[in-house]
Amino acid sequence: MRIDLFTIFPEYLSAPLSVSLVGRARAAGLLDVRVHDPRAFTTDVHHAVDDAPFGGGAGMVMMPEPLFSAVEAVKPARPLLMLSASGPRFDQVRAREFAAGDGFSLLCGRYEGVDQRVGDHCCDGELSVGDYVLAGGEAAALVVIEAVTRLVPGVMGNAASSTEESFNADPDRTLLEYPQYTRPARFRDWEVPAVLRSGDHARIARWRHAQSLRRTRERRPDLISGPLSAEEEALRAEFPPEEDGR
Repeated sequence: MRIDLFTIFPEYLSAPLSVSLVGRARAAGLLDVRVHDPRAFTTDVHHAVDDAPFGGGAGMVMMPEPLFSAVEAVKPARPLLMLSASGPRFDQVRAREFAAGDGFSLLCGRYEGVDQRVGDHCCDGELSVGDYVLAGGEAAALVVIEAVTRLVPGVMGNAASSTEESFNADPDRTLLEYPQYTRPARFRDWEVPAVLRSGDHARIARWRHAQSLRRTRERRPDLISGPLSAEEEALRAEFPPEEDGR
C-alpha cells in the first residue's frame, strides 16, 4: 500500500513512521509511505507557503500554488484527502475502506487553514479525526495511518487481533472491545474473572460478547440503541454485572 503525505513539517512524522507496527510494515515492504514538503516546490527565495487571508482576520493561510505544484509533481496515490476539522469524520468503516485499496494520500494543513481551492480542485475530499482543532494535520495523519495500517493484510502478527477489538467485534453491530486481563490472576484485592481461567472457550466467548454489549450500552449508547435483544437478555442472565470482575 502506498501513502503520500504532504506536510511542511516532515520531521514531525519521521520518528512515528519508523517505529512499532507502521515501522515494521514499512520495513517488510507492506507499506510505502512517502513524505513530501511543499516548500521544496516553491519558486521564491523565501520558500513561502502561506500568506494573509483575503477579507482580513487573524493568522495566515496556506497558499494554493506550492500545494498544487507538489501534488502535480508527485502524482500521489488517490484518493488525496485534506485533513480538516470541517471534513467528514474518520472512523473504523473508513479505515477498512482505505485498507482494502492500493493506497491513499493526506494533505496536512497548518496555520489558519488551507486555501479552499486546494480542497475544491486539487484534493478528492476532506477528512476529520474528531470534533476538535489541532495545530496542524500531522497528528491527524498519524492517527489515520496507524488505524489503516493495522488492517492491511500481513501487518498484524495475529489476524484475529484486528477483528476482536472495539468497532469490529460484531459484524452486525458496532461494539466496544471486551476488557482484557493478564497475570497475575490476583493483584492486590482484584481477581481476574473466573470464567477467563475456566478453560471453557465457548463460555469465554459468550462472556466477552456480553462484556462488549454491556460496555457499549454503558459508555457509547449512541452505537447501540433500543431495547435489549433476546440474545442480550440471555447473556445478561448468564453473566450478571456482579461477575464482571470489577
